[in-house]
Amino acid sequence: TKVTEFILIGFSDFPDLQIPLFVFFFLTYLVILTGNVLLMTIIRLDRHLHIPMYFFLSILSFSETCYTFAVIPKMLVDLITEKKSISFTGCALQMFFFLGFGGTNCMLLTAMGYDRCVAICKPLHYKVLMNDRVCSQLVAFATVTGFTLPLIVTYFIFTLPFCGEKEINHFFCDMGPVIQAACTEDNGIEIVIFIFCIVVVFGSFLLILLSYVLIFNTILKIPSTEGKRKAFSTCASHLTVVVVHFGCASIIYLRPKSAYSLKEDTLISVTYTVVTPLLNPVVYSLRNKDVQLALRKGLG
Repeated sequence: TKVTEFILIGFSDFPDLQIPLFVFFFLTYLVILTGNVLLMTIIRLDRHLHIPMYFFLSILSFSETCYTFAVIPKMLVDLITEKKSISFTGCALQMFFFLGFGGTNCMLLTAMGYDRCVAICKPLHYKVLMNDRVCSQLVAFATVTGFTLPLIVTYFIFTLPFCGEKEINHFFCDMGPVIQAACTEDNGIEIVIFIFCIVVVFGSFLLILLSYVLIFNTILKIPSTEGKRKAFSTCASHLTVVVVHFGCASIIYLRPKSAYSLKEDTLISVTYTVVTPLLNPVVYSLRNKDVQLALRKGLG
């Protein structure tokens, strides 16, 4: 029988925690939406923030908002309903948009790393190298790349044979749990997924790492301690988000198959689907003086 829907196990192992988890995730989701919308609004309205770094940040906030929208609303509904099902097409779309916006976030963080590298290493050529046209091209490249690879991966996964009533041991349609629900032992799809993870996660991280090698090399050449501190402070927020974002992604997607544990993955997935999107507006609001000043001005 052709599969028309999946059952999402999610947090069914914790029946007594369904309502507390719903309240926690719901409140967190409200904070994520409020923080990202507020950050985008401030950047748009304050002309002092109309520079490449904040342009990328506003696009990242929009992408993070869409990223959470692909997962959290469905998770909240499943926490308060008995039938935790999702249609075959709905599952495919959820995976595509989750991976698409997740990949776009990785690429945008890479673009932000490049922006910081140019600002510190080539300050006299910054306005030329990071003009509006270049910034728009970087965002377009991040979006196209972020969604093209997930389209290929999602297609290969959902052409696998699924039979009978299938349960997915997760709270959303992620790659590993869906593949384990298939009626095949064919490991060919794992090669496709491995390539996707290497290109998007590891490739992006290597480019960011290269940017910071050049940044630190330049900072070390600055004679004054105050100059070094100011130069590094412009990168602190970005570096914090990068470490958490890529750290969680690496734990889940860059491991050997023998290390898989779906129950542990469910808990870790909460980190990069709920906590990490919350981190972006919080870090950039608390650690960034320009955003704090613009927020105080906006509040009168």
